[in-house]
Amino acid sequence: MVKLIGTNAGLVWRALSKAGRMSVKELKKETKLRTDKELFAAIGWLAKEGKLESEEKDSEIYFWLS
Repeated sequence: MVKLIGTNAGLVWRALSKAGRMSVKELKKETKLRTDKELFAAIGWLAKEGKLESEEKDSEIYFWLS
């Protein structure tokens, strides 16, 4: 499970590296992760490492690399 989360974190990191600031919906579409659980586990991994910034605007959460 940890290996899968790390792999998914890599997908999220690459998507944000390429596109910059992205919403949760955009990240899920770009990474092709199947579930919110997979996406948020990957986001948590990157956040723990201090690699993400985020903000909530108009009921949407946006992420970008630190």
